Amino acid sequence: MKDHKSGPSPGTSVGLADKGDDKHEHHASGSRYVEVGASLLCGALLLLGWWMDDETSATFTTGRWLLVGAYLTGGWFTAKEAWENLRARRLQIDMLMLVAAAGAAALGEWAEGALLLFLFSLGHALENFALGRARRAIEALAALRPETALVRKDGTLTEVPVETLVPGDIVVVKPDERLAADGFVIVGETSIDQAAITGESVPVDKRPVPDQTKARASATTLAEESRVYAGTINRGKAIEIEVTRRSDQSTLARVVELVRSAESSRSPTQLFTDRFQRIFVPSVLVLATLLLFAWVVVDEPFSASFYRAMAVLVAASPCALAISTPSAVLSGVARAARGGVLVKGGEALERLGVLHAIAFDKTGTLTEGKPRLTDIRPAQGVTQQQLLRVAVSVERLSDHPLAAAVVRDGASILDESDVPEAKDLESLTGKGLKAVFEGEPVLLGKRALFTDGEGADIPLPDQLVWETRELERSGRTVFIVRMGSRYLGAVGLMDTPRETASKVVRQLRALGMTRLIMLSGDNQRVADNVATTIGLDGAHGDLMPEDKVEAVRRLRESGEVAMVGDGVNDAPAMASASVGIAMGAAGSDVALETAGVALMSDRLEQLPFAVELSRKSRRIIRQNLWASLGMVAFLIPATIFGLQMGFAVLFHEGSTLLVVANALRLLAFQPSNTS
Repeated sequence: MKDHKSGPSPGTSVGLADKGDDKHEHHASGSRYVEVGASLLCGALLLLGWWMDDETSATFTTGRWLLVGAYLTGGWFTAKEAWENLRARRLQIDMLMLVAAAGAAALGEWAEGALLLFLFSLGHALENFALGRARRAIEALAALRPETALVRKDGTLTEVPVETLVPGDIVVVKPDERLAADGFVIVGETSIDQAAITGESVPVDKRPVPDQTKARASATTLAEESRVYAGTINRGKAIEIEVTRRSDQSTLARVVELVRSAESSRSPTQLFTDRFQRIFVPSVLVLATLLLFAWVVVDEPFSASFYRAMAVLVAASPCALAISTPSAVLSGVARAARGGVLVKGGEALERLGVLHAIAFDKTGTLTEGKPRLTDIRPAQGVTQQQLLRVAVSVERLSDHPLAAAVVRDGASILDESDVPEAKDLESLTGKGLKAVFEGEPVLLGKRALFTDGEGADIPLPDQLVWETRELERSGRTVFIVRMGSRYLGAVGLMDTPRETASKVVRQLRALGMTRLIMLSGDNQRVADNVATTIGLDGAHGDLMPEDKVEAVRRLRESGEVAMVGDGVNDAPAMASASVGIAMGAAGSDVALETAGVALMSDRLEQLPFAVELSRKSRRIIRQNLWASLGMVAFLIPATIFGLQMGFAVLFHEGSTLLVVANALRLLAFQPSNTS
């Protein structure tokens, strides 16, 4: 059996658009065409030789010489492969085919031996040609990055090879050009087609970072509105970007490397077939040896026993079995990568297809990851604008994420010119803020600030107490505002669920998930509220990282479970799950290394696609496994009881091509419109 793996070994650095790689791929493609051509020439010589050969002649006729030519053209690539295997001390099917063909010639069956080599060489040539399609789907990723970049340096523009780019370089990207490196936008606004990296179907708007120094210092946590990736396409106006990674360390380069290395990963089914072959192949060799001596106990010539033994060797070759799983894994991984999902090998691909439960992190996974101002409750006699003017003015002085949400959403309601600046901000640790607004003292904070803190000197109005408790029960974080001796009201904030979360949950249930839960470090009330809104089976709040690990462990007691998180603080739980799934992994080193499956964009809707593709892949792997085992089970007794070697090879190579063609269907996979 040929070695169907190619490309760099795991851990090998991958340089995109490398000329050596291009030459290797071009040579491999040319070699496939030559192999197909040689096989077809073998078939033509076989046909002419069979028509012209006189089997009764003791001399080599023209027809016999044509059959010898068929041997040479059909056996050249097989002999070359067999020699390489022998040098590596491997006895594989290539050698068995050559022995069987030589045996046929020794018995005077030149036409049958040539037919064997023709069918075997044609089958393998077409198999390699078909598998090349799946590999080219992966290699196409490597071709996305341009070979040169336009760099601005000292006021001039210079075209340089992308391999020379270093962090800090300024690259000019014109409309409809591909980006040469990972980085962030510093000049211009545009839309970027990120489909090759994140799988997003529409271009994403990009604008310059507000602070280049800050962006440079935190390049791995840049906002998506300013981050750009190598291999994506500028669909809008010309922009300038600052490079943050060398070309061989870009997101695209790492994705290509991980997808290539996934080809060598062994899935559970592959491990099974490996164990099966270690027992099966020696057993077949023993059977063939015994059949060589069938003439001792059966009234037949040695030539008949020898022919039968050769035919059994051909029929029992596990070619289709050996290629059935790798071809499906390769096609499934390539299709996933094209959809913005990185599946790191056959094990993750198969396990994703047998899940019964999924555990989700809350913040940034099921929710937007940033709080929003959801409720504005002014006190009696106070308008919404009066409450927001004070709240926005005071919170503008704070750098807390919740304060930023009040300022952002509150300012969108107010007229900015109507919001005077507060001053003399003082933080009341754990409870709130104190400041001065228009000459009056202001207290802003949680209810505890006004019940047992600095603001307890003036009791809360009953109506405000009732409203704040109602908001807290619904999962809101509540801030009460008091100016002087007058309570102005309260505002509620919440990390809101993603718009697509409910739909994703319904799609996962339609795909057969029986348990969908949330694991969160947030308080139980907030967790319950989000879970109810989205439609999950339950939620566990107030969890530490070790608590999440224990929750995942309990879920695994009843089947396979995935943990979906951001790949950083959820790493322990993801590692303890059957499959760890990282959200928004593009540009994140930790997420790419931690998870078995990485959703490259921050889009939760990629999850049902990944699960459905995995289940389709698993079905095809099972189909291929049974088809290949069934063919071997049929051919061994058939050849023992007289099936001709030529027909055995025809069935054998047909089954190999069948499983490869079945696997290639995954490249055209389209998710169902499950709602």
